[in-house]
Amino acid sequence: MLYADCFVTGCDALILSDRPYSEKTAPQNADLLGFPMAVMDKIKQVLEQHCPGVVCCADILNFAARDAAHLEGRDVVLRGVGGPPIGDHPWGSVLAYFESRGLDVLDLVTLLGGHSMGKTSCSFIADRLYNFNKIGKPDPSMDSSFLAQMREQGPPNSKNQLYLDPDSGSSYSFSKSFYSGVLNHRVVLGIDQQITANNDSSQIAEEFNASFEDFRKMFALSMSRMGNIKVLPGKQGEIRKNCRVVNGK
Repeated sequence: MLYADCFVTGCDALILSDRPYSEKTAPQNADLLGFPMAVMDKIKQVLEQHCPGVVCCADILNFAARDAAHLEGRDVVLRGVGGPPIGDHPWGSVLAYFESRGLDVLDLVTLLGGHSMGKTSCSFIADRLYNFNKIGKPDPSMDSSFLAQMREQGPPNSKNQLYLDPDSGSSYSFSKSFYSGVLNHRVVLGIDQQITANNDSSQIAEEFNASFEDFRKMFALSMSRMGNIKVLPGKQGEIRKNCRVVNGK
């Protein structure tokens, strides 16, 4: 949720807003509705009761992401790391997108490691399985046995939900297995496989695959760096009474 918020217009908590055509309404952010929003609503409600007009929604989102990662350890409950529509865009353009927000290739490879959690719809990877680059064939970078596994779980026109880490059988397991999948060409999303298309990013994946502790530390740092994207300082913006709507609405 923090990722989806910060990479659009900055860390302004507009992902929590009910305004039309917001980050919340993007198809890749469907998992952010329901329970995650209810948690944010409850936190804001309690804070307004005890400290009205003091804690902004952007801070709540940052602290919730931090505390979820800290409290859950390996089993992080950070739902929906899908944010901006990077999809299967070329690696260079995705990296440029990150760099435009003050991040670098290390942050990109690190934050993509969040894809060891969560699910995605088969519709988002159908082209990769059946019509890569509109050539009527699958993505040649996929391991053949993994391709067969994905096709079995996601037949043509299917809207089934797939684990981003199929081997774990869970959407909540936060581990280095993601990078093993990258290096063995067994990852669900095309953008994740593109990590191996660049020497710098490949070396980072190898390091994280060798040391889960290095990944954990860097993930915390990259989350912090991401949480500082275009923050509104001083009296810019407002402290919303309800994170779903701007004051006065």
